[in-house]
Amino acid sequence: MALSANLTQPVRAHDSTDAAPGWTFAIHGGAGTMDRGRMTAQQQAEYKAALQAALDAGSAVLRNGGSALEAVRAAILLMEDDPKFNAGRGAVFTWEGANELDAAIMDGRDRSAGAVTGVTSVRHPILLADAVRMDGRHVFLSGAGAEEFASDKGLETMPPEWFATDARRDALERLKAEKLSAMDVDHKFGTVGAVALDSEGHLAAGTSTGGLTGKRWGRIGDAPMIGAGTYADDRVCAVSATGAGEYFIRAGVAHEICARMRIGREGPQVAADAVMAEVKELGGDGGVILVTPAGEAVFSFNTTGMYRGRATSGGVNEVAIFTE
Repeated sequence: MALSANLTQPVRAHDSTDAAPGWTFAIHGGAGTMDRGRMTAQQQAEYKAALQAALDAGSAVLRNGGSALEAVRAAILLMEDDPKFNAGRGAVFTWEGANELDAAIMDGRDRSAGAVTGVTSVRHPILLADAVRMDGRHVFLSGAGAEEFASDKGLETMPPEWFATDARRDALERLKAEKLSAMDVDHKFGTVGAVALDSEGHLAAGTSTGGLTGKRWGRIGDAPMIGAGTYADDRVCAVSATGAGEYFIRAGVAHEICARMRIGREGPQVAADAVMAEVKELGGDGGVILVTPAGEAVFSFNTTGMYRGRATSGGVNEVAIFTE
């Protein structure tokens, strides 16, 4: 397994005890089978530039004293508009040829959370998930109800063609013509996510995705499920996941990592690697990003690569794609 094989050492917001309150930020744009030989130098540069832009957006919020929630939203908004990622514009197609979007967000301060699934017209599902969180009456909305709620809140909508891309449509057509599985055409899970620690010591996590190519029957993955693909608790950690959602749901990945840290007293890298090993044993691939109240930023994945990046108030700023 290629568990956290690059950017492996946890980084901290500050290394000195007398430093001012620090912040830490981390993002992902999906994990999966990534072959350096099949990506041109230009493609690698384009993905790294997109990751850097999202990392910079969240870092700027934190640098200017903004909240962890604001930083998470800022980064995911950019990635939802970028067709290179499987979220918002550029989301994969369902079996029926639609783009169905999922998202979740959680505030570590009070563990308030919002999630949506099966959204088809909302430009930024992460903003809809946050609107659900702020409204407070429910945590998880789906389909037509989520769309109605978005309309009530005045969130921006787009026509179906805005979300569609030729590359994603080609993947669906190939899946059907060659009788492939989603894993055969989705060599990388393009789900996007962000986790943050702000200068007030608060944590937040958010995740957004289009799911799996050819998904049917209203399938829901782990990304919008609080505790599976998204979780934040100021006491211990904030986590966002990407991968084969069915396995992440079964393992309760995001909450399990935090629970192992809080109850088992495991360090963040140990906890993340152990849970990702469990996912691998179940048959699932993917990865996670997490930050802690101490300002540590950790990655763990059991695939050959994960689009990822992290930055801290202490000067760390790095993005990567492959394991090595």
